[in-house]
Amino acid sequence: MLLFDYIVIGSGPSGAMAAQTLCESGREVAMLDVGILPDKKLEEVPDNDFITIRENEREQYKFLIGKDFETVELENVKTGAQLTPQRKYLIEKVSDFIPVESGSFFPMESLAYGGLGSGWGLGCYVYSGKEIQKAGLNEKSIRDGYNIVAKRIGISASLDDDASVYSVNNLENVLPALKPDNSIAKILDAYQKKKSILNRNGIVFGNIPIAILSEDYNERHKTSYSDMDFYTDSSYSAYRPWITIDKLRERENFTYIDRVLVLTFNEGENVVEIKGRSIDTEEYISFYAKKIILAAGAIETARIVMRSAENKEKKVPILCNPYTYLPCVNTGMLGKPLDRFKTSMAQAVMFYDKTGEHENIVSVALYTYRSLLLYKLIKETPLNFGDGRIFMQYLQSAFVIAGIHHPDEYSKDKYLELAAADTFPGDKIKAFYSLDENAKKIISFNEKKVKKGLRTVGCIPIKSINPGFGSSIHYAGTIPYNNNNYLFSLNANGNIAGTENVYVADGSGFNYLPAKGITFTLMANAHVVAMNSMKN
Repeated sequence: MLLFDYIVIGSGPSGAMAAQTLCESGREVAMLDVGILPDKKLEEVPDNDFITIRENEREQYKFLIGKDFETVELENVKTGAQLTPQRKYLIEKVSDFIPVESGSFFPMESLAYGGLGSGWGLGCYVYSGKEIQKAGLNEKSIRDGYNIVAKRIGISASLDDDASVYSVNNLENVLPALKPDNSIAKILDAYQKKKSILNRNGIVFGNIPIAILSEDYNERHKTSYSDMDFYTDSSYSAYRPWITIDKLRERENFTYIDRVLVLTFNEGENVVEIKGRSIDTEEYISFYAKKIILAAGAIETARIVMRSAENKEKKVPILCNPYTYLPCVNTGMLGKPLDRFKTSMAQAVMFYDKTGEHENIVSVALYTYRSLLLYKLIKETPLNFGDGRIFMQYLQSAFVIAGIHHPDEYSKDKYLELAAADTFPGDKIKAFYSLDENAKKIISFNEKKVKKGLRTVGCIPIKSINPGFGSSIHYAGTIPYNNNNYLFSLNANGNIAGTENVYVADGSGFNYLPAKGITFTLMANAHVVAMNSMKN
């Protein structure tokens, strides 16, 4: 029997950070992962900026929309609609191996190498003290984790604009902020002129902290502002978890085992057995470790834990940020060309803090729109396709997409159940998610304030689009932190109640989900949990 010191389950942001912490501490670590890779048959994306590609590549449709036009969605906008042909592998085999059934909640999960982090929007937000406490985390440990992760992955951020107190809060080890394009720069300039009015209403704007390099860092190169961020990571300027896994695989004390779907764990005396199944041979396989760390994502970690708890009720809560996005017209850009060189990712952030207490805030990420192509927006207009194309073509350089995230808390109407199924793996998650009338009123009120703030800086919302619950792709709270030692909960150190050597390093433990992007906090928490597990 091969016995590892640790087995980490999952290669996403949490798994990558936990594994790095353990390996750097000298532990013998294995990682179990399905690890689906991009299709090698995909057309290779040229190493050029978007405009050059549009002007010179005769068969550009193959990598912009797919050889079979597979990214052209004719139905309503839904979770994952932003995936380009190069990112479609992120959701491959998900419906086969980790099925979710729901009429109200539509999550996006991944079995890919690097997990959902391979398509992450790269925003790196620091939670406030109140947000950390409500989530059930240790403030000092998480703040230390933020700085360690920032040093590992490279984050470009402003430390002195009005949004920085919400977004980075004295974070160390940061690079200079990315240069905003001319459209976002006009919005930030307009904010400075209207700042006193906006601040009185609880609104601030600023640069977004983001895991894209503004300078060369850790053997990776700075961004070329090619506007191809949704299509390729060839420059390594954007951080993806597989970058960490690739480096760990060079170490003698790290073993990466892919093509395995983890099903259950069973704890014995000083050993934990993990049972999985090969996705190629369908053979059932067991792996053994002194300790294991679950980092499969809040939904999949819950599935594994519920499966492993025999003869128990299979029901857990779920948290997910309600999400709306607003296509807007930046009036200062009408008739003006958008900068040729820019990032496709969010370039600025707006926060609405009704009380000024850094609690229950609303965050709004601002993107300019070009490389995802106009066909995604044309079908959202009330015009026919021909007229819509002309209309959108003239407005394209002025388009700004505002993505609004709201905080989320527990309620009896948000939960997951593990139910039997006729096909492999023999079960499925049944998901339920709805908001009560009070929560709907709060969201409606906050979005009115957000729209008013956008209009104040010359950014006119033209439509609210709700892609459905689950579309924020921020999930948490399924195995919450709770020191009462009850079933399906975590102790303060990340250890599953009732076990000695089973830990959870993803967002399953969070008791509250702030509106700010979760990924940076997931990575900081994974480092903390890995450290805690070595103290026990």
